[in-house]
Amino acid sequence: MELQFLGTGAGVPAKHRNVSSVALKLLDERNAVWLFDCGEGTQQQILHTSIRPRKIEKIFITHLHGDHIFGLPGLLSSRSFQDGTTPVAIYGPKGVETFVKTAMRISGTRLGYPIQYVEVPENGGVIFKDEQFTVETLPLAHGIASFGYRIIEADHEGELQAEKLKSLGVKPGPIYGKIKRGEQVTLPDGTVINGKDFVGAKRRGRIVTILGDTRKTPNSIKLGLNADVIVHESTYRKDEAQMAHARFHSTSKQAAEVAADANAKQLVLTHISSRYLAKEAQELEKEARAHFEATTLAKDFDVIEIPFHEEEEK
Repeated sequence: MELQFLGTGAGVPAKHRNVSSVALKLLDERNAVWLFDCGEGTQQQILHTSIRPRKIEKIFITHLHGDHIFGLPGLLSSRSFQDGTTPVAIYGPKGVETFVKTAMRISGTRLGYPIQYVEVPENGGVIFKDEQFTVETLPLAHGIASFGYRIIEADHEGELQAEKLKSLGVKPGPIYGKIKRGEQVTLPDGTVINGKDFVGAKRRGRIVTILGDTRKTPNSIKLGLNADVIVHESTYRKDEAQMAHARFHSTSKQAAEVAADANAKQLVLTHISSRYLAKEAQELEKEARAHFEATTLAKDFDVIEIPFHEEEEK
């Protein structure tokens, strides 16, 4: 599981930062990519990565400001040329379906694959769930409807301790399946073993929180509770808190406070104003680290691995 940042800027594209988009790469987990927001130029950014548009299984839109959705029609259209059959699901606030369909109708674009549209309820809730992942959402505090997403991975079953079984003379075969399920098994020599003794401990699933544009709000903390990673906007410096509040955004300090209050493991700052060049942007990271040490300032194309929890791997 990895996060790759395709655009880390705010408002308008800049030479050093494109506008918002981040990919959650679930290639080992389900051979798929989930995209969060799709600002203008996202498909061009993808060309500089190993991401294949046909692998994009789901697209989650945090809100309908242009720097988060203007790349969506182009990406969907190009994807049709590359793979004409694999469906995609788009989750977002009311209006995202109208936006996409209008762009396709006016441009005369025909897609060769189906799109499933899922409108995020105003008050949030569980919007996706299968055996591997659950996605929850809550409304944030922005000028228009804006949402944060909490992606919860199911716990992983412990691994079968095959070498331990082989040392007892148990050869691979259907019996391994019974042992993996924790059943009691009688060996050919009459020995009875408990399958649970030959399966490692479960590994707790990971949690990733990706927030849309927002003021500091309790819902950000709820979505980020005990998360392995929180991706939070950092549009303003800490001394610009009044301006951030007036424009429905957050400061670097406020993002750090959210991560600390949520007991998160890592904070990644994104949605950086084009006013901040390299040196000024690093100040945002420094400000946040004063309140939450495990902070990283994202740059376009950065990849952040999300490992399993160390205590359970031991």
